[in-house]
Amino acid sequence: MEPAVNLKILYGNIAMVILQDRESKNTFSRALIEGILTRFDEIRKNKDLKVVVVHGYDNIFCAGGTKEELIGILENKTSFDDLAFYRILIDCELPTIAAMQGHALGGGLVFGLYADIVAMAEECIYSTNFMRYGFTPGLGATLIIPEKLGINLANEMLFSAKTYHGGELRDRGVPFKIVKKSEVINTAVAIAKELADKPLESLKLLKKKMSKKILQQIPETIKEELAMHKISFALPGVRERIENLFGN
Repeated sequence: MEPAVNLKILYGNIAMVILQDRESKNTFSRALIEGILTRFDEIRKNKDLKVVVVHGYDNIFCAGGTKEELIGILENKTSFDDLAFYRILIDCELPTIAAMQGHALGGGLVFGLYADIVAMAEECIYSTNFMRYGFTPGLGATLIIPEKLGINLANEMLFSAKTYHGGELRDRGVPFKIVKKSEVINTAVAIAKELADKPLESLKLLKKKMSKKILQQIPETIKEELAMHKISFALPGVRERIENLFGN
């Protein structure tokens, strides 16, 4: 049986993290979360690595929270901040590249946007779908979506919870590499090879500098989002929305 998250080393210095929890369809299952944490711990210990690329499988990059997790938040048994893996791409001391070769929904899109560099697929869909369930965004979405996509598009995406094809996002001015689905991973690897040509210490120094602004803002953002969750998850109809949208 394949692990939920696999790790391959390319060219001796590029880590390829593959999200492949087919059973959960790359939602934030326990297996996926533990797999991500395990693989990034292995990356941290490997002193030869310079760059990390993350991609999903087939038509899925990452699909966000599970029904059980959302119900757990609703019942005050957990909070999204208990799952601090979601920010691992910005916390990693190496530059990270999210190769979103498939759909990225809700927390799955936020997870990918914490990467330093992003590539998307023209044909795939991307959505901050939190409000479809009736609750406000989490995982730092209210910080990272405007930071990476611009405030106007971020407002539209976060409030409407609509889905957008990668080609539409490119037309709306999203400043990422947005190519054919079949080219996303190769595009990300080509970028990774360019980065890996640079001295490791310089890459780490630049990563630390470029991440500083967002890292400083994350704690307050998370505090504010958790406060909103206490209100929005308790609203009438939210449980029903979760049940219905997950197909019961």
